[in-house]
Amino acid sequence: QLQASGGGLVQAGASLRLSCAASGRAFSTGGIVGWFRQAIGKEREFVAGIRWSGTMTYYADVGKGRFTISRDNAKNTVDLQMNSLKPEDTAVYYCAFNSDGHGTYSRPSAYDYWGQGTQVTVSS
Repeated sequence: QLQASGGGLVQAGASLRLSCAASGRAFSTGGIVGWFRQAIGKEREFVAGIRWSGTMTYYADVGKGRFTISRDNAKNTVDLQMNSLKPEDTAVYYCAFNSDGHGTYSRPSAYDYWGQGTQVTVSS
């Protein structure tokens, strides 16, 4: 089970740090933890991902230079630091886990487990 937290209402230019915690099972070594977001009326889109082992990280263009994904193996968590937030970043943010690391990391269909989502609202 995945639990996403850290969302909230902020003004443009502010920062938020989202956290994804796994309970009941640990993230597996070969897996990928991803952050996605879905705005009202839009499809779910990939934001960032990180391999649970090694150093590989992945970013969509929307987050490059502003978002940073990181993991804490001891705590079994993956964080998404979001800086310089814009109104267009408003969405429900979901964390997800691709347990075998296969498939296209940017596609929701590659992920086996999903958290419940946390709302991020950025006002102008």
